[in-house]
Amino acid sequence: MDLFSGILTKPINILESDGIADYYGSILSFEESEYYFKVLSNTIEWKNDSVIIYGKEMTTKRKVAWYGEEKFKYTYSNMTKVALPFTKEISSLKNMVEDKCREKFNSCLLNLYHSGDEGMAWHSDDEIALKKDGAIASLSLGAVRKFSFKNKQTKKTISLQLDNGSLLVMKGETQRYWLHSLPKTKKINLGRINLTFRTINL
Repeated sequence: MDLFSGILTKPINILESDGIADYYGSILSFEESEYYFKVLSNTIEWKNDSVIIYGKEMTTKRKVAWYGEEKFKYTYSNMTKVALPFTKEISSLKNMVEDKCREKFNSCLLNLYHSGDEGMAWHSDDEIALKKDGAIASLSLGAVRKFSFKNKQTKKTISLQLDNGSLLVMKGETQRYWLHSLPKTKKINLGRINLTFRTINL
């Protein structure tokens, strides 16, 4: 869906039903996006992610980091992470995102994809630690990548391109009824950083 590109005057809900996925287009300038990509690449405590697949622990190519206002614990794929304190840059980006979507967040899971060879399989962000039906704001920096949704019941898929500096906010019943993924592609050699701002239950 190339129509969801550039700067939008108002967000577009790309889901037809069973949830809300508001795409805001680019909320950062190219210069801002490049600045934050470079700083986060060099200052975040990146680590390769470990996941349990069919009972076997595997290490992913992509790297992740978990930050928060407190030492929140977050468990997914049978792995538990303890949040590091927000950096100045994460706090600045969080404030921008909150101002744009009128939501509040207390944590952030960051993903570093070195190229299109790295992606994310179908999943829902429905872990018990997260606020039920709470908003999850995804800010993209770097390479433009395809992002897809798949309805759990109808299996219908909806895809869009996430631009450099763009914001996508999933909320409402989205995680209950939709899976989402970042498909791999050999056409992209550039890196991408994705910041997903979340709310951990207090």
